[in-house]
Amino acid sequence: MKQKIILLIEDNPDDEALTLRALKKNNIMNEVTVLRDGQQALDYFLDEGASERPAPAVVLLDLKLPKVDGLEVLRRLRADPQTGLLPIVILTSSKEEQDIVTGYRLGANSYIRKPVDFNQFMEAVRQLGLYWLVLNESAPVQKAPTK
Repeated sequence: MKQKIILLIEDNPDDEALTLRALKKNNIMNEVTVLRDGQQALDYFLDEGASERPAPAVVLLDLKLPKVDGLEVLRRLRADPQTGLLPIVILTSSKEEQDIVTGYRLGANSYIRKPVDFNQFMEAVRQLGLYWLVLNESAPVQKAPTK
């Protein structure tokens, strides 16, 4: 059985390190691919070689990203048939009600605020891993038609 990949889209090196540490401390040893801005995320999914990459089991998407913000990344991924059904969890420090509403309207599967306290963050990551990597049954990936 192939290992499920986690895609972390996060520009803050401290939040990236914290997330990776929390995954490791919770014995979530899945491969994690990190992308550091919104344009990298769009390229990863929508460029010519994207269909050759394995689909992640879950995408952890920050909202405040350079180049292309997280909500625009979400909008574009949901609009594409190949990525429209990917499990996308917004993982952000934003407490803006409008971000929550817009995130869900654009098709986010979940919205998780990064807790400031490391122990709370550890528990959030543990539950996130249990649900999205063990319990959740993802939709089959749509492959692009060959030309």
